[in-house]
Amino acid sequence: MRLWVLGSGSEGNAVLVECGESRVLVDAGFGTRELARRLRTIGVAPGSIEACVVTHEHTDHIKGAAAGARRWGWSLFASAETVDAWPELQTAACTVVAPGEHVALSRMVLTTHDIPHDAAGPIGVRLACPATGANAVVCTDVGHVSDGVRALCAGADLLVLESNHDEAMLRAGPYPRSVQARIASRTGHLSNRASAQLTRDVVHGDLAHVILAHLSATCNDHGLAHRATADQLRRTRFRGTLSVAMQHGVVGPFLPRAARAEPASQYTLAL
Repeated sequence: MRLWVLGSGSEGNAVLVECGESRVLVDAGFGTRELARRLRTIGVAPGSIEACVVTHEHTDHIKGAAAGARRWGWSLFASAETVDAWPELQTAACTVVAPGEHVALSRMVLTTHDIPHDAAGPIGVRLACPATGANAVVCTDVGHVSDGVRALCAGADLLVLESNHDEAMLRAGPYPRSVQARIASRTGHLSNRASAQLTRDVVHGDLAHVILAHLSATCNDHGLAHRATADQLRRTRFRGTLSVAMQHGVVGPFLPRAARAEPASQYTLAL
């Protein structure tokens, strides 16, 4: 199994997971031209992707999903509420996946969990590779750490987790109070502090990589996010690597412990 974050932030999100000859995209928040460009940087043809799983209907996660499916033949998966909220998915023959349901793809098994966010039916995603036992989890756009979020993140070999904002920067930042309240709410976005505490709580022996994602360009800083989680991980038995995803660049590949490689992010900490 290998994982790349093609880009993460308010301008677009996409994560590519590969197991053997199977490739699955989690979110397609860029237009097809930009998706193709980013995939080209890692030598992946868009038509080689088997499926795209859409976590929710916000544009920075869904923008290129239906168009990519039509252009390159991807299978699409999303919650029923997401399909209802984004009619273009209906015309692209999107398959509805219910939280907790296991969907067998060619080389991977897809499982989704409910997550708290102000969208119609947001989901977090786990992709498992039965041939090796490795699994990757993508959990972004999370208002608070619910039981479902903990269950999703537990046992991950590769964990892509939101670390959206620094709480002090959010309070002092330029957003109106209404927007600040929305971001900090239980259906908004996960702070550095909450993300760091969750990461600490789900550490286990096979957790090889934690990739912090969906950082705010206005109310966060890569160094702050990295430091908050690194400080928590130093108190655990974590011996993997901690990285920060970029909005305008691809990071990866990230591999499970059995086939580890050096991550491609300058914000990487070996603990």
